[in-house]
Amino acid sequence: MTPDGTPVPLSGPGFHIDPQRLYQDMRREHGPVVAVELPGGFPAWLVIGYREMHQVTSDPELFPRDVSMWNQWPNVPEDWPLRPMVGQPMPSIYFTAGAEHRRHVAMVEPALDAVDPFELRRFCEDLADRLIDGFCGKGEVELVSEYAVPLPVLALARILGFPDEDGAQLAWTMKTLADGGADAQLGYAQFYGHMQSLVANTKARPPADNLVSRMLAHGGFSDEEYVLDLMAVTAAGHLPTSDWIGNSVRLMLTDDRFAAALGGGRHSVGQAMNEVLWEDTPTQILAGRWAARDTRLGEKVIRRGDMLLLGLAAANADPHVRQHASDSVEPAYSGNCAHFAFSHGEYRCPFPAQQIAEIIARTGIEILLDRLPDIDLAVPAQTLVRRPSAFLRGMTSLPVRFTPVRAVGGTP
Repeated sequence: MTPDGTPVPLSGPGFHIDPQRLYQDMRREHGPVVAVELPGGFPAWLVIGYREMHQVTSDPELFPRDVSMWNQWPNVPEDWPLRPMVGQPMPSIYFTAGAEHRRHVAMVEPALDAVDPFELRRFCEDLADRLIDGFCGKGEVELVSEYAVPLPVLALARILGFPDEDGAQLAWTMKTLADGGADAQLGYAQFYGHMQSLVANTKARPPADNLVSRMLAHGGFSDEEYVLDLMAVTAAGHLPTSDWIGNSVRLMLTDDRFAAALGGGRHSVGQAMNEVLWEDTPTQILAGRWAARDTRLGEKVIRRGDMLLLGLAAANADPHVRQHASDSVEPAYSGNCAHFAFSHGEYRCPFPAQQIAEIIARTGIEILLDRLPDIDLAVPAQTLVRRPSAFLRGMTSLPVRFTPVRAVGGTP
């Protein structure tokens, strides 16, 4: 709560201008668990302590991801902008708990695990080359909209079995959902429609080597369940991966530690990507968990049905469990993957999905630096603008310049 006893609003420029300073202030004034207020006046608890985060994510019985338990549902209007992100009771891998959640995982995770990482890498290399061919002769480009956004969505479209031409509209719907603005409900409806058509079209064709066919082959689920699970997988895989690319490239272009390694320094790409997961993780806050009974957490009394928001970025920076990097990136981040960027516990991002995101992001960054070795920011670093969201952290744009080079093939 604020000094006058009211919850901290989960909105405002602090979340996208300097969230770490905001989390430091929260930790100093409120401790590891903070009473916050979502837009619309809905109360929640923001977990920002590393130990408390581990406690919540390691106890799915006390803190299940069962949105039906929320004690605020009687007050939530149908058109609440955050409703698609927070969720509502539905048979999805993301919004089920216990045995029902494990039933969905048993269908989705093997289907993801069957994605060939070498084939995915080859496809991403080809896709990255084709995207770069579209702007490499110009000497400048806005990297978010022209590269970081389309690369993951087109890669995911291939994995799912979507036509490439549907990628742009798919990207818009997921960005609209994540931003939680006035168009969020429209974005959700269009997203559902895309996946509904994909399931119907896949069922009408012979089985193919794509994610949807493998999920359908598992059997035992309704069309609605397939649609909702595909929405969860696609939404979780697109914008966070796009922001992972953008945030990592921004770090390498603005931090002197990476300046000498930009021209083909592939080892430094992995370092930058891992540092971003610690310091600038794309998913800053994750909704959510709900208390199954009255309990205490971080010296706060949590009532049955209260919502807990996972402050992944804040927990990563908790000074009680880690030390920040000094002059070198190597000691603090190399090989250290104990961050919460992919959450933790039973409801974490499935390991095959993490691998898919890493392949897409790393391939995209490496090909970009290989093709455009003298890439540099086209605007002062301090003028770069972040997406106005407390939940996801990424650049609204990343203008860069480079020496024009010739295309290596066709255009996308």
